Amino acid sequence: MAAVGKVKIQIENLTVRYSDGVESLTGITMGIYEKQINVLLGPSGGGKSSLLRTLNRLNDLADLKEVSGRVLLDGTNILDPAVDVISLRRRIGMVFSQPVVLPMTIEENITYGLKLAGIRNRAVLAESVERCLTQAALLDEVKDRLGDSAFDLSGGQKQRLCLARALATKPEVVLLDEPTSGLDPVSTLKVEDSLAKLKADFTIVLVPHSIQQAARTADQAAFFLQGRLIEHLPGTLMFTNPQVSETKNYIEGRFG
Repeated sequence: MAAVGKVKIQIENLTVRYSDGVESLTGITMGIYEKQINVLLGPSGGGKSSLLRTLNRLNDLADLKEVSGRVLLDGTNILDPAVDVISLRRRIGMVFSQPVVLPMTIEENITYGLKLAGIRNRAVLAESVERCLTQAALLDEVKDRLGDSAFDLSGGQKQRLCLARALATKPEVVLLDEPTSGLDPVSTLKVEDSLAKLKADFTIVLVPHSIQQAARTADQAAFFLQGRLIEHLPGTLMFTNPQVSETKNYIEGRFG
């Protein structure tokens, strides 16, 4: 069933194979919808993280055997060797499952990327810090300790700081690879609430840490199994009326 909305990223017949045989992708064709939460679900090794790395060109650092097909961001093939990867990563930010904060203050974690981009105006930097911490639902918890080390934050706060840092350069797309896998339920809910608000301004691609999280957050849902896209549906349909037996069996917990 076709999903409603504008396609931000069109993936066409994407195949990715690694030299060591780890998690590959085969013939993936799908759309990533603008200003929606696009959830990628499926058992471990299905290809979800490989797809995220491809969208961010992190696979450039891997030992690849084959990459074919196209990934079109607003019509431009980001797999083209001529694409400026640094500029691309400003447009497509990424948050990993384990929060990696920089060895500096909370404020400096957010302004680091902006300063690398040549922004030095203090008012602009201060506005960016407030905006990003607000978007990541963290401002109220840290507004009086921006000069403290980021290492002093809790795990959930560190993850939201990483989200705030990813938002600082105003990316068009935000990729999240199991961003709540190590968090307690309260912190998980805060991250999910942030994502629900962020989709008004950003296109989000989320690999959830559970089927329950996928069902709570997905505007669009794509089910992957052994490197293949099995089914792609609006979230409401994926979790109430999947059309493919493998999808239904996975959602009902018969394997995973």
